[in-house]
Amino acid sequence: MDLLVKSPGVPSEAPLAAAARSRGVTVWSEVELGSRLLPNPVLGVTGTNGKTTTSELLGEVFRAAERPVAVAGNVGRPLTGLDGAIGDDAWIVCELSSFQLEDIDAFRPRVAVLLNLTPDHLDRHGELDAYRAAKLRIFENQGPGDVAVVPRGFAPVPGSGQRIEFAGDDPLPAEPRLPGGHNRENAAAATAAARAVGISDAAIATALRTFAGLPHRLELVREVDGVRWVNDSKATNPEAAEGALGAYPPGLRVILGGSRKGTSFGGLARRAREAGVSRAYLIGESADEIAEALASEGVRFEHSGDLERAVADARADAEPGDVVLLSPACASYDQFADFEERGERFRQLVKAL
Repeated sequence: MDLLVKSPGVPSEAPLAAAARSRGVTVWSEVELGSRLLPNPVLGVTGTNGKTTTSELLGEVFRAAERPVAVAGNVGRPLTGLDGAIGDDAWIVCELSSFQLEDIDAFRPRVAVLLNLTPDHLDRHGELDAYRAAKLRIFENQGPGDVAVVPRGFAPVPGSGQRIEFAGDDPLPAEPRLPGGHNRENAAAATAAARAVGISDAAIATALRTFAGLPHRLELVREVDGVRWVNDSKATNPEAAEGALGAYPPGLRVILGGSRKGTSFGGLARRAREAGVSRAYLIGESADEIAEALASEGVRFEHSGDLERAVADARADAEPGDVVLLSPACASYDQFADFEERGERFRQLVKAL
């Protein structure tokens, strides 16, 4: 064999990939193959949190500007799936995970966006430096005519693209419909990227005002007896949950916990105290670690064990005007197949109240 193309779910140390490398066989990620099949310009989006929301928001921006676009990559549709399915003049907004970027070769986004970078997937990458290096590969093949969009004050990145910085307090063409400071940061990054490809502020403003977000991301499921129930199952690491806590007023009730990823919960506990969380309901294999962190910050909690009991406990405690938020800060693999299944189960439980 001359070439091995692997799915992003397959680790680099998997036997077949390791055997290929030991024999000098080239190993590519699926996005590397896709980029070679497609002549289209790519706008790549990576980061620890907010990738899918920002990618879909950028798709809406292109559509508001009446520019042909396809959204693909980690968001759901593989890049190779676009071969023969779109015109050569369409832009591709490609969400990129660290798993996809660790095996690129010549992959080169004309515009590359890094939203943020905090510890995650250490169960796969082993250490933060390896995770960071995989993320930053999004920039390494960029040339002088390309654009790198990074958070304000971020360290220099590989490649030689023009550098544009963004921050959550940037002036925007319109205030985003999505709640939360973290979503304003996503909107600022999307605005910078859209301007870099020549899209007008009027089109950007239209998309910011109308884009309502995605399932499992601060999704209002239902209001019952004056209590709002919100599904943020996509919050699979502490930083994502921290952003969600800041989107609501004090008194929030939050369901936390799931499978371990090797991350610390100290920052989440501090944010819970600062945000005025009234009580946390803990589930899954990480419950004890989260409990220890919350106790150190004086945040009240109880061990619910599983999602069914957590919803019942929150239902018993909640009063009119409260928000009950599922924002686990963990992966879902201890009790669910993925975050979608976890979020869907939460929806079912809330709709049955």
